[in-house]
Amino acid sequence: QVQLVESGGGLVHPGGSLRLSCAASGIIFRLYTMAWYRQVPGKQRELVAFITGGGTTTYVDPVKGRFTISRDNAKNTMYLQMNSAKPEDTAVYLCNAHLGATSDFWGQGTQVTVSS
Repeated sequence: QVQLVESGGGLVHPGGSLRLSCAASGIIFRLYTMAWYRQVPGKQRELVAFITGGGTTTYVDPVKGRFTISRDNAKNTMYLQMNSAKPEDTAVYLCNAHLGATSDFWGQGTQVTVSS
């Protein structure tokens, strides 16, 4: 059974930092492209960043230079370091694991709130 479990969300002040984690089980983690998405109620889920099994990273423009995605294949865990947080970063952050056309898994999400 595949499980993706996010943790590390919470309340952070504008300009502050937070680190999210996604622990995976039930998959050959090193083969999967892992991604962070975020969703705000009433809006479409949007990609934040992704990292290939080999470690190549891609970011959307709103988070470039502020967020860092990384992975530890030995621990089957992916991370998102969020720095210089902005109120518009407030969302539920979801972990995704993707491989090929048929393997696509999601976590339940962790709430991040950026507010003073």
